[in-house]
Amino acid sequence: MTGFGYRPVAARFSRLLLLVVLLPVHSGCERTHEVSLEQIRDQGEIIVLTRNAPTTYYEGREGMTGLEYDLVTAFARHLGVAARFKVYDSTADILAALRAPAGHLAAAGLTRTEARREHFLFGPSYQSVQQQVVCRRGGKRPKTVKALAGVQLQVAADSSYVERLEGLKQKHPALKWQVSNDLGTEQLLEKVWRRKLECTVADSNIVAINRRYFPELSVKFDLTQAQALAWAFPAQADELRDAVEKWFRTFKKSGELDALLAKHYGFIELFDYVDTRVYINSIKKVLPRYRKTFKQAAARYRHSWTLLAAQAYQESHWDPKARSPTGVRGMMMLTQPTAAELGVTDRLDPKQSIMGGAKYLDRQRARLPPEIQGKHRRWIALAAYNVGMGHIHDARALARRFNKDPNLWHDLAEVLPLLSRKEYYRTLKHGYARGGEPVRYVNRIRHYRDILEQRLR
Repeated sequence: MTGFGYRPVAARFSRLLLLVVLLPVHSGCERTHEVSLEQIRDQGEIIVLTRNAPTTYYEGREGMTGLEYDLVTAFARHLGVAARFKVYDSTADILAALRAPAGHLAAAGLTRTEARREHFLFGPSYQSVQQQVVCRRGGKRPKTVKALAGVQLQVAADSSYVERLEGLKQKHPALKWQVSNDLGTEQLLEKVWRRKLECTVADSNIVAINRRYFPELSVKFDLTQAQALAWAFPAQADELRDAVEKWFRTFKKSGELDALLAKHYGFIELFDYVDTRVYINSIKKVLPRYRKTFKQAAARYRHSWTLLAAQAYQESHWDPKARSPTGVRGMMMLTQPTAAELGVTDRLDPKQSIMGGAKYLDRQRARLPPEIQGKHRRWIALAAYNVGMGHIHDARALARRFNKDPNLWHDLAEVLPLLSRKEYYRTLKHGYARGGEPVRYVNRIRHYRDILEQRLR
């Protein structure tokens, strides 16, 4: 009898002892989960969970970049600390790490959903996106949620897409999909492009960037209305979340958020499948003939060779015999007077044309005032190549009139189109100009350069 009754008593005692032992550990764990600004400042760094993708955080030609990287770096600078990024393979991994927590916040293009609000705090929205059903041209063509029932559909695990599909399944019981724990949204889009998957779901910003690399991707329909992207925080990070909200109000009001959005998305135009397909084919078949010359010209005149190549494609589609009705000719479409001034004796000679165009771009850049710095100097010099320096001076004067910064490309891009409107151009020294043209010109060059550099990786 004694032996028989010992086990439950001992078991209860063991469980009680375990509870007593674990209580302080659990309580202490909760305290360590609390995130305070004082802790972050004492550590000298803010730890950020993210993923490696073109919409978030990646290494570009000038170092680390991405919208999330730039936003977090700006906030860290505001706090007076460094930003340390911890990179994870998927949204599922990021959310699991944030719950641990393995960082102070997650900046990874996360949609602010009701299900996620149960576990995390969210900051203010910095971008709106829509979930889109994406398939391959020539493949499945679902136009409605009902039609998705007959499609091989796969989405990233723990994504907002799963939450949306689960909600839709209540009205469409036949709807089914697979969840990938190993592949992120970008990888699933590439899988669709390679015909290894019929369709997937992705946010519109991710689709916009990746369609330029995989032009056969086709948006079939929107799965949601606009949704907010925001940073996520551990449930106990009220103080940090509040600090972000306060900083963000000032950051947005100052125009810095718009500047970052313009930097990362401003050059992404309405997708043109035929143009992109032709360009990618030209990178393979035409560019190798002129690559060496672009590099030589870039080295001589301190340009990026991919920028010169992209500009040349915008000018002539890499056709050395190109000509326009206005008399400009050659790879870099130089006028006869400009060519003579640059020492170009044969505009149809691709090497002379490329060297002449690089020299002319360098001259335009040198004519800009010193307060125009960095990438803004590059884009404004390109705009001057297209529309002329006089109209750039007019646009800068107009920018000041509207309390915009004349040294920033995205501010000039807003006012340049006004040069074609009489109420503005008649008040400016150089008069009328097709001001929208240099904006499109620069955006197209940035578009072509981005695709080219992606293809060269």
